[in-house]
Amino acid sequence: MEERVHLMDELNETLVEFFDRFTSWESSVVESENMKISDAHAIEILGHYGRMNMKELAGRLGITTGTTTVAVDRLERKGFARRVRAEHDRRSYIIELTEEGTLAYEEHHRHHLNLASEIASILGEEDTQAFISILQKINEHI
Repeated sequence: MEERVHLMDELNETLVEFFDRFTSWESSVVESENMKISDAHAIEILGHYGRMNMKELAGRLGITTGTTTVAVDRLERKGFARRVRAEHDRRSYIIELTEEGTLAYEEHHRHHLNLASEIASILGEEDTQAFISILQKINEHI
């Protein structure tokens, strides 16, 4: 029992350290792009999955539609995204990246790919595959 408690403490400390380091890295990347982290996350989702409605974007971001509306308002003001009326339901909007938003996505995504490449070079191919499997398992349950 005591060994399990020690293992959970070690896992917790390691997770907190990883999260802090990742957050610091992401903050430095996003600040260099002159936007908020929430803006960058929305751009990343829209760039990766394409145009979507507010509810779907909120779901993919794991935040409320109200919070998503504020983020999309900010992205529109900065010229990164635009709302387009949905053809099937004129009361709702589809959110899509502008050309500037697509460029911001490509730049931010390039930073993510560089980090992934750096992690893969540290781990090697076999550990990278194991790490991907572990992260996928975790992502399915949290």
